[in-house]
Amino acid sequence: MTTAILIPCYNEAKTIEKVVSGFKKKMPHADIYVYDNNSDDGSDEIAKNAGAIVRYEFQQGKGNVVRSMFREIRADCYIMVDGDDTYPVEPAIEFEKLILNGEADMVIGDRLSSTYFEENKRPFHNTGNRLVRKFTNVFFKSELSDIMTGMRGFSYEFVKSFPCSSREFEIETEMTVFALMNNFKIKEIPVEYKDRVEGSESKLNTYKDGYKVILMIFALIRDQRPLIFFSIIALILLIIAGIYFLPILSKYLSTGYVFKIPTLISIATVVIIAAVIFFTGVILHVLKKQHSDNLERHLILLNELNKED
Repeated sequence: MTTAILIPCYNEAKTIEKVVSGFKKKMPHADIYVYDNNSDDGSDEIAKNAGAIVRYEFQQGKGNVVRSMFREIRADCYIMVDGDDTYPVEPAIEFEKLILNGEADMVIGDRLSSTYFEENKRPFHNTGNRLVRKFTNVFFKSELSDIMTGMRGFSYEFVKSFPCSSREFEIETEMTVFALMNNFKIKEIPVEYKDRVEGSESKLNTYKDGYKVILMIFALIRDQRPLIFFSIIALILLIIAGIYFLPILSKYLSTGYVFKIPTLISIATVVIIAAVIFFTGVILHVLKKQHSDNLERHLILLNELNKED
């Protein structure tokens, strides 16, 4: 049984050696991969000298790095952690145990139930984490504590089935929703979070990346819960149509005449559009179900091939 430590890295010269050395000490049996994402501070050489296997991803963005990691590396257990030394090494041992024993397909390092809100000095990040957690739990029927953590464990089946489409930091949300929607086994383990060391700067832009994460959530609701998404839009249109139709109906009942014919035509058009949108959601819901069935067959085949290997 093999374990791969995956460390995305962009200008982490101050911390990458400590992260690599920590994993080498605690998990000497694991292969440690550092994927350098166009660093210009010598992070790749530092990681190499610390004993990591260094590879390169030249398309900028964490999502692009994760895509390359998942495509190129084969292992029975994958543990991904940021290279900024904000996560401890010790929980990775429990991550590995859960994955290799088949108890989880994704293990989430839960910062928000631990020290994140005390350690993190950026209040908008705290608000953003709460907002993303609320949206995800409501729309995808879950009770997860941390959606955007940078420390996770994965099974081989998850990694080789995950269709990564994100390019940047919204990748964490995409992975979480994919696991929820496709019935992968998820476990959460509280991990102590500590803020970056002095002189180490976060690559996460609070407003720009927060906006992208919110857009990603709405896109995931549209793609993964199409019936709910399009039904809500249809309902809003019907409410608007009803607001304009009630005065016309009231006038008709009291006078026997229909006034505002153009408005009535517009209302009828809106109702037709709402019906089309609703049935679009029904069709996409059926297609999503077929996609889920295909994924299940893919996982069965993947499991059989893995056993043969």
